[in-house]
Amino acid sequence: MNFALILFIALVVTGVIWLIDALTAGRTRPKDAKLPMLVDYSKSFFPVILLVFLLRSFLVEPFKIPSGSMLPTLEVGDFILVNKYDYGIRLPILNKKIIDIGQPARGDVMVFRYPRDTGLDYIKRVVGLPGDVVEYVDKRLVINGLEVAVEPAGDYSYVANGLNYVTGQAWHEKLGEHRHVAMTQREAPPVIPYQVAGDFPFRDNCTYNDQGFRCKVPDGHYFMMGDNRDASNDSRYWGFVPDENIVGRAFMIWWNFGEFGRIGSFID
Repeated sequence: MNFALILFIALVVTGVIWLIDALTAGRTRPKDAKLPMLVDYSKSFFPVILLVFLLRSFLVEPFKIPSGSMLPTLEVGDFILVNKYDYGIRLPILNKKIIDIGQPARGDVMVFRYPRDTGLDYIKRVVGLPGDVVEYVDKRLVINGLEVAVEPAGDYSYVANGLNYVTGQAWHEKLGEHRHVAMTQREAPPVIPYQVAGDFPFRDNCTYNDQGFRCKVPDGHYFMMGDNRDASNDSRYWGFVPDENIVGRAFMIWWNFGEFGRIGSFID
């Protein structure tokens, strides 16, 4: 569902109804006369819809985390806020950048439109910037020839789909200015070969083997991976995220019905 489009349609409809009434019957209607129901509702809701539309389009947008691909950083059921202006001001609906403010940084947690179906929003961590060479060898990240430093952080357990209890090995990882916790499972391969799409743009920039993969990020694109490395459908399988698909940077958990202690937590 394209909620931005729905908001825009509601904004136009209520605004047009209010304007038509103001230019026609509203000119001669007594000040104390009761407004027609449709006009009354439109006049009441238009300012509210306009405010929500502007806030959601240019400042912050709420999202709900639907899967465990970003565990332990983000849990299923987290409601997060996404900064819409850090990466530039974009036209609502069209998502076309009109003012360039900044670019994604390595390690940012970013919401973007899934390249294979732009009607879906995904959230992953920025691992590779334009021009980077990203390697994932025996479950260790190597960027531009330098292995990303990690420190053990114990085990992390969670309940996956089908009520399967999963225990993984967690570690502290530093990407750019971000220090976060990621995890893997010992028995899982670094890449599941049959899940790798063979037709994504710039597919020739990537090579795969039993130890992992190596990809060179093309200009204007980003390489994304989930923190739950062995349970994430990410760039290693469907390719790079173009700049025009960017929605914004996730920065805070504003609600979680199951864990109130997570409310107000900032995302690193």
